[in-house]
Amino acid sequence: TIFFSCNLFSLLIQLLCVCSEVSQMANIKQQKKRVLTNEKRHAAVSSFKASVKTAMKAVYVAVEKKDLEAAVIALNLANKKLDKAQAKGILHKNYVARQKSALATAVNSLR
Repeated sequence: TIFFSCNLFSLLIQLLCVCSEVSQMANIKQQKKRVLTNEKRHAAVSSFKASVKTAMKAVYVAVEKKDLEAAVIALNLANKKLDKAQAKGILHKNYVARQKSALATAVNSLR
């Protein structure tokens, strides 16, 4: 049990070191607020990017199943999400154009 407690203690110390490196808090009040705001924004952007990728994957899944109706519906949703991401400044316009083109090409291959 001593060996186990030593390993547990060293693991706890490593976790504390990693956590303190990742989220160091500033001393200035405005910078503390900024850190929290940035974390919230990062979470929102990450979530939105994930939803865009999920929408794009839905198109490819529908194409793989050779379901034209589902593919067209998924394509419309994916295009909407890609446009919204571009408007918000989350994704670059060239990336959005490239993805929309690839999705349209995949859907048109069913026709």
